[in-house]
Amino acid sequence: MHLRTLIRRFSWFVTACAVLAGQGADSLRFHLGLLADEWPQWRGPTRDGVWRETGIVEKLPAGRIPLRWRVPVSSGYTGPTVAGGRVFLMDREEAPREVERILAFDWKTGKTLWTRAYDCTYEVSYPAGPRASVSIDEGRAYALGTMGNLHCLAAADGKVLWARDLKGDYKARVPIWGIAAAPLVDGELVIVQVGGASGACLVAFDKRTGAERWRALNDPASYSAPVIIEQAGRRVLVAWTGENVAGLDPASGEVFWKYPFHQTRMVINVPTPVIDGQKLFVTAFYDGALMLRLVPDALRVEKVWRRSGPSEIQTDALHAMISTPILQGDYVYGVDSYGQLRCLDARNGDRIWEDLTAVPKARWATIHMVRNGRRIWMFNERGELLIGRLSPQGFHEIRRSKLLDPTTAQLNQRGGVCWSHPAYAYRHIFARNDRELVCASLAAGD
Repeated sequence: MHLRTLIRRFSWFVTACAVLAGQGADSLRFHLGLLADEWPQWRGPTRDGVWRETGIVEKLPAGRIPLRWRVPVSSGYTGPTVAGGRVFLMDREEAPREVERILAFDWKTGKTLWTRAYDCTYEVSYPAGPRASVSIDEGRAYALGTMGNLHCLAAADGKVLWARDLKGDYKARVPIWGIAAAPLVDGELVIVQVGGASGACLVAFDKRTGAERWRALNDPASYSAPVIIEQAGRRVLVAWTGENVAGLDPASGEVFWKYPFHQTRMVINVPTPVIDGQKLFVTAFYDGALMLRLVPDALRVEKVWRRSGPSEIQTDALHAMISTPILQGDYVYGVDSYGQLRCLDARNGDRIWEDLTAVPKARWATIHMVRNGRRIWMFNERGELLIGRLSPQGFHEIRRSKLLDPTTAQLNQRGGVCWSHPAYAYRHIFARNDRELVCASLAAGD
């Protein structure tokens, strides 16, 4: 029997037991919610920016989206994650002392379940708060702060199970905008882009104890979160560092292949590598776009094309700043560094079209995109949620509504921004700015 079928049947069994035990309709709704997808890490269950739930609204309401709840938080770039009926977030407070906080909320009510704070003095630009999303696995929450404080906590109550000071333990070279790549849990390991000395750009820790299991690469760290793919019958960790796109054995750290991506002015690669079949695509602000081919029967890659150079920022290719693109078949869809939504031919990098309606044109203008069936859900930096479709013929907007107001802690320009990636779980959206975390239903019929 298919594993997903078994899980679904077991979930229905749990629901039935809850009802028989007299827990009532609210418990039934809660368990039915858990049948839907969670969002336990950066960019969703499999880090591919795909939202697989069904029963979602076809159109958004005019004006503002009604909120299920809203709760106050402090500033930070960390996007929420959702698992086990809890919403996880990180933020930063400066008074009465400088601290980073790890927070957990009840997904149905927004009630604060627990808070863990630790002292943390920032030595970075754009000091609004933590960057990396909290990763949830088997009842544990893995939280990585801007200056390299890595915590493993019990997801239920926030008890600290272990902690590491990556800057101190590994002499980590903290990037100018802080450590940002979300921890990746794989099997018994949690893998972190540390940027440490002595071959510790990437470090894998025992997820239960925090003990080091392997380290790899001498590269400086980037802001890009690693992913796991399959190639030539093997599981491959794809990490985009400050110098290379690299494929490694996630169990041992053995480097299978590397392709250089030297960044001319500074390390500034934020988007996650995206993969579709044999195509692997990365894009950075100053240095443009690179398409690699994953050789299917060997652990190596080949360059397909490269478009680069500051002179091309306004005229060609894709120079993404924060937004991770979508790679779908023969086309790439992404947001350039000045807010231009662009479609590229994935075969050669030629631009097919450009659209300036999804977000107002501005430097570093940002949209976070996820796929749900044939539709694309976009959350732009103005706090607007858009439903649309992307095709080689252009961007078709179905509807947009206001979800959040921009705030100025992350960028004190153009009235502020919303730069944090939202989470989609239990047929709801969870999003934050520098003042509040909100939840809104996207379920059909609500």
